[in-house]
Amino acid sequence: MVDEPFPLPDNATPHPAIAYDAGVRRTIPYYDAIHEEVLSFIEALPERPRAWLDTGCGTGALVARALPRFPETRFVVADPSPAMLAVARQRLADPRVTVLPPCGTSDLPPGRFDVVTAVQCHHYLDRRGRCAAVAVCFDRLRPGGIFVTSENVRPLSRTGLDLGLRYWARFQERAGKNPPEVAAQLARFDREYLPITLEEHLRLYREAGFVAVEVLWYSYLQAAFYAVKGDACPE
Repeated sequence: MVDEPFPLPDNATPHPAIAYDAGVRRTIPYYDAIHEEVLSFIEALPERPRAWLDTGCGTGALVARALPRFPETRFVVADPSPAMLAVARQRLADPRVTVLPPCGTSDLPPGRFDVVTAVQCHHYLDRRGRCAAVAVCFDRLRPGGIFVTSENVRPLSRTGLDLGLRYWARFQERAGKNPPEVAAQLARFDREYLPITLEEHLRLYREAGFVAVEVLWYSYLQAAFYAVKGDACPE
């Protein structure tokens, strides 16, 4: 799932859109579990969302899982990659789903949503771009709305980073990647995608204006967060 175009064939990841779903499961530990955590958390909210925006939707995997579980919700999905959106459009052939023209989070059209999700997409942005993207997510939420995001995260120490990368490399090897493929993926860290720490994530969401910010899930070098927009925020 991506948020901004990157100079690769059809999206910002190392996986062509048509092969993304298979490739990402050999790259991101607990990829399906992350989706399940996001969906289960949203199911537990006091009210089911009426309108849900998924930005950086990639191939539409998250919303495909959400559709049968949220039968009264309408969804809007966005991604900057035309190739990703082509896959998503086929997968999400449902009248409750609107597929926007290619756009990154910072270029989303106006709208108001009860839930905004951004799964594995903002880590392609530099700090300024990330702040701008989160500000747009905040703006698109109705008062009381929920932002749920998952991202690559940077460990807090050099030792933690070294061990985390070794741990992640072992996962990829056990998932079937060969050593050159693993090395190529690790080489993208801090070059093609730009993780920030848990502390920086929490500060970013608070500074964007969210009144409650929490860690939802964490494992390997991945974390999920949720942030609540205050009820008093003006429309």
